[in-house]
Amino acid sequence: MLPGMPPATESQALDRDGYRRNVGIVVCNARRQVLWARRVRHDGWQFPQGGIQPHESARAAAFRELHEEVGLQAEHVRLLGATEQWLKYEVPAELVGKVGKTEACARPFRGQKQRWFLFQLISQESCVCLDACERPEFDRWQWVDYWQPLQQVVEFKRRVYQQALTELEPLLRRMSAAGV
Repeated sequence: MLPGMPPATESQALDRDGYRRNVGIVVCNARRQVLWARRVRHDGWQFPQGGIQPHESARAAAFRELHEEVGLQAEHVRLLGATEQWLKYEVPAELVGKVGKTEACARPFRGQKQRWFLFQLISQESCVCLDACERPEFDRWQWVDYWQPLQQVVEFKRRVYQQALTELEPLLRRMSAAGV
């Protein structure tokens, strides 16, 4: 399995172009820092993310994944907004064969197409819990400057992170200006 790539399941079928529907989650605090988490058994850091189940909206998936991956419930956060379009990244060609085909779709996996959501933590940071689910995705987390993830994320995700952070950043500025 690739760093930062969960195994495909039947519930995460690929679209006709070989992309799995997914959500990316950016959680910020009042100091405009973002929650950055380290994958279990990897040295890679990333934002929480996860697949969208059949008949589930991207928004519903974001709230579900927020709880599964970092233990935050809807009452712990305020949804500030989301990207308008799907943002796609491809797994490098030399790694595609390692991911293989999903059970639900005979087409080869190419990458993820993601809708990104920006949340503000409105409760205590002690509400962050990395073992809220049976198989935790992360073993550490920290607050980092808003743009720092671009220097640390795995190369093939960097362009999507740049696009997501650029599109979401005005929402963060609006939050700060409003004193929320």
